[in-house]
Amino acid sequence: MSTNFVASWKIQVFVSNLTVLLGVLCGNYNTIATEVTPISEFPQYEGSAKDLQPVAELTPKKTPAAINKLEGIVQNPPASTQEPDIELTVIEKLLNEPVYSPFRREGTVKDSTRPVYVITGEEMEAQGARTVREALKFLTGILPDGTVGTEVNALSGQFIRGSNSAQVLILLDGRPINDLGSGGFDLSEFTTNIVERVEVLPGGGSTLYGSDAIGGVINIITRRPTEKVTTQAGVNFGAYGLNQQTINSSGKVGDIGWVVGYNRTQAKNNYPFSIPEANFKGTRENNDTLYNNFNVKLEADLGKRNTLTLSTLYLGKDQGVPGGVPIPEPLYGQGYFNSLTNSDRKYTDQILTDLTWNSKLGGGDDSLLTARVYADFLNTRYDSRNSSQARYHNGQTSYGLQTQHSWKFAHNQTLVYGFDYRNVSATNSTFDFSANTKTVTYDDSISQGALFARYEINFTPSFTANLGLRQDFSSLTNGSFTSPSVGAKFALTDSTTLRANYIKNFRAPNLFSLYANGGSYVGNPNLRPEKGDSYDIGIDQKLGNFGLLRLTYFNNTISDLIAYNFAVPVATYENIGKVRTTGIEAVLNLQLAKNIYAFVSYTANDPRILKSTNSTEVDKELRFAGADSLNAGLSYETSQGLYAGILMHSLGAYPTNNTNTESLSGYTTFDFKMRVSLSDNLILTGSLDNIFNQRYQLFPGYPDGGRVFQVGSGQTHLKYS
Repeated sequence: MSTNFVASWKIQVFVSNLTVLLGVLCGNYNTIATEVTPISEFPQYEGSAKDLQPVAELTPKKTPAAINKLEGIVQNPPASTQEPDIELTVIEKLLNEPVYSPFRREGTVKDSTRPVYVITGEEMEAQGARTVREALKFLTGILPDGTVGTEVNALSGQFIRGSNSAQVLILLDGRPINDLGSGGFDLSEFTTNIVERVEVLPGGGSTLYGSDAIGGVINIITRRPTEKVTTQAGVNFGAYGLNQQTINSSGKVGDIGWVVGYNRTQAKNNYPFSIPEANFKGTRENNDTLYNNFNVKLEADLGKRNTLTLSTLYLGKDQGVPGGVPIPEPLYGQGYFNSLTNSDRKYTDQILTDLTWNSKLGGGDDSLLTARVYADFLNTRYDSRNSSQARYHNGQTSYGLQTQHSWKFAHNQTLVYGFDYRNVSATNSTFDFSANTKTVTYDDSISQGALFARYEINFTPSFTANLGLRQDFSSLTNGSFTSPSVGAKFALTDSTTLRANYIKNFRAPNLFSLYANGGSYVGNPNLRPEKGDSYDIGIDQKLGNFGLLRLTYFNNTISDLIAYNFAVPVATYENIGKVRTTGIEAVLNLQLAKNIYAFVSYTANDPRILKSTNSTEVDKELRFAGADSLNAGLSYETSQGLYAGILMHSLGAYPTNNTNTESLSGYTTFDFKMRVSLSDNLILTGSLDNIFNQRYQLFPGYPDGGRVFQVGSGQTHLKYS
């Protein structure tokens, strides 16, 4: 496949091709289907009144994660395990993948009326994904590449259905962690050693989760204690000074279970690059990073019906901030104000902790009461050691409470209802070393509470519907909001399932846009929440016993968009934008032969600006969010732990401003991934990414790392009782 195989196709052509494919493959088959599964570097806000998103965070399109849940890739597979029969692989594996985010309870992909896309910890290991940001690379429905590089510490950006990173809600085990000071959460902070799976739920989730879920939801599920006492240790080395060590202990003794782990990741990231537009060649300097991440989870069984879990994560990172190459043309263009730095540093310290009690009510397993309290402490410090000689600090303290009851009160009816509360205090300040003065940009708080309910009924074995409603209350003047939802799925035949959904979503303004005071700009405390209306219809088509096609058409409108407006006496934020995004999410998983698997996924986005204070932006494509993404993979896998695969990631061209006068070309990369189980407890992994050394920019003046490799080994010790 060549680089012109990128996603520049039009939606109509793609739909036509899929229709033909479906007709050819499915004409003679009858069997079911229902699966399918900034925070920018600096500056924090790029753009002007014309920019409808505070963005400098590109994220290429998502695609089904490496060899999507295909048979096997077991983290520590016993050598004696027999390979499953062919009919028990791709389709059943996909449809029965556990997911939480579409229901706010445990369920499976086939139970959901919503398209949800999943990557497991085993798949992350096979792909060599070091962080959650990297793990999203091949998932459908999301553009996850980021805009500041491809190194391990590159800041994440996630665009879903025309939304930016601040409009995507990040959940940790089902509870929110977004930064309400400036918005979003950097997914490169999470190393994958703690992760059981990651779920991407496109189309918003305000009915179940409240604010910030206007474009979609990303739910990070962390590992739980294993039944046997297990110790895992691993080392990983790679290009540009990558040096990673991980150790984890997990197990259960009596009524007490635990997961304890540590990850240290270090890299120099001093790769050569060039920016032709600036006539620049050089080496990426001041781009080093050091992670020190700790995780502890303790789980106690209080009798047979109650469980108490304490979980704490510490995410620490020290990294250089190399900046970008200034792009001289066009004047005042997207890369015009870039600057390279040789000593700027960024430090993050995140503590995420929660205490959860689960109680099974009654005598069966159909009634589960959950109560959780949590506290998060997020700190980011940026030291500018070049021209400005200043220290920028962002701090956030969050306290929250979740209570909910999941109750299957009839054989065909389920009700999930509860109460959420979250209080967030955040501060942003600048210390000027030359003047020895400290300026506070904002120091304030937001309190949010909500009542919610989701009712699901199976009218017949083939027809399911759900209704949801949430009422949010906020300390903000205009912060309260009502979020309804409705969904349905209908099995036309054993092999064909139709589904449809509508969700109303919102995002409350962040503290920066409300209360910032920077001298030349001020916040606007009267901002209204951004509003979203998300529709999707789809089909899940089982292809005999060898494949599954999931196809979704979506329409996502975001109104009252908050953007910076310079066209007023004092620059401020206002509700001045409206964007409608239409597109397609499609993923095809196949088992071509015993142990041989393939997938193709495509995400098409067409975000159009319907309203803006700048008339030249109307009817134009929203910057960054409209790139089309194509992913594909071919792999050989066995349940003994062997994995070898070739993966392709392709991103189409996209505009970098809202008048569409500037753009970046797309790119296509090919990666080779390998995992070999040398014994019952020893594995070897390796990868060669960007095999053909394709060079590209994710944001004007910010380069990629080119071809990179990594090799690693891991050892597992099982203690049998």
